[in-house]
Amino acid sequence: MTETQRYAAIVEYNGAHFHGWQKQKHHNEPTIQAAIEAAISRVADHPVEIVCAGRTDAGVHATRQVIHFDSSARRSEYGWLMGINTNLPHGVALQWLAPVDGEFHARFRARARRYRYLINNSPYKQALQHDQLTWWRYPLDADKMHEAAQALLGEHDFSAFRAKDCQAKSPVKTMHHIQVKRWGNLIMLELEASAFLYHMVRNIVGVLLPIGEGSKPVSWMAEVLETRERKQAGITAPGEGLYFVGVRYPEAFEQIPCQPYGPLLLEPVLGQE
Repeated sequence: MTETQRYAAIVEYNGAHFHGWQKQKHHNEPTIQAAIEAAISRVADHPVEIVCAGRTDAGVHATRQVIHFDSSARRSEYGWLMGINTNLPHGVALQWLAPVDGEFHARFRARARRYRYLINNSPYKQALQHDQLTWWRYPLDADKMHEAAQALLGEHDFSAFRAKDCQAKSPVKTMHHIQVKRWGNLIMLELEASAFLYHMVRNIVGVLLPIGEGSKPVSWMAEVLETRERKQAGITAPGEGLYFVGVRYPEAFEQIPCQPYGPLLLEPVLGQE
């Protein structure tokens, strides 16, 4: 019997092309998980199931999603990568793949995940990248948004930012890093936490937008957090501006290139910092 090998891979995708990450049993909408499993299974010549570091919602993108899968098939790293990418649909592609220790688990060994949310803060809607940036026409004060966001640092009950369909066992998460920055019309919210609840980032943005507009005070973020009630918060911001950009694992798995990255339109300014 051929021994099974575990592989890790980095996946990039445009969420606008799919109905979220998770494959669905009773629906025909395309999902990222289903597309990748079909492509890997074809190359491996046997059914393969994958595990990801963090499931994303419909319309949400990724630059550094991490997956793992097990296979008894013997292919070179180049053979796996080229074969899988050849069989993937438009809008999703593997960026890296390598064999890893069987102790690695994309989800359970992750210590933190990082997201970036991009806003085109302009009076005029963009024609290009319309499904990769959230357009907000009203002027936003990024400094006030950043100040308000600091109330979320540390361990909290994030129930006020939790969608009703969330399946997480506990609403208590630890926010390690959060900042809001502006470059011209582009505003970026960057967050790193132990894990995220369903719609958590988009609901945080929904509170930051009125604060940035000036219709709510900076203190409103802390007040909403304290209520632990979703109905006390703001809107759920659109998904098109949200990117899964990195995962933090123990040093034993430092070979996996999953440090925060992208999207590409941000790299010229982030690289100057």
